[in-house]
Amino acid sequence: MKVDKQLVDKLANLSKLNFTESEEQEIIKDLNKMVDFVDKLKEIPVDGVEPLIYMIDETNVMREDEVKMEITKEEALKNAPLADSDYFKVPKVLKKK
Repeated sequence: MKVDKQLVDKLANLSKLNFTESEEQEIIKDLNKMVDFVDKLKEIPVDGVEPLIYMIDETNVMREDEVKMEITKEEALKNAPLADSDYFKVPKVLKKK
């Protein structure tokens, strides 16, 4: 498959984009490179090759959740724009009817 001006015009119309003549030429060149690369990949024999699901055999190592008191309640509320003695205050988002 070769990319030409008609294909780029069709793609531009579908995507609602406008290109200058020089941009069209650059797009044609880039898309042709991509198509050639995919065609080159098609030449590789992959019969009997299992699909690769993971790049490495290792699985995620999860750490245990540990509750830590890094800062006190007072320190957390100190920089809040609006705060009560124990809570952050936020503007209402939903209004009752």
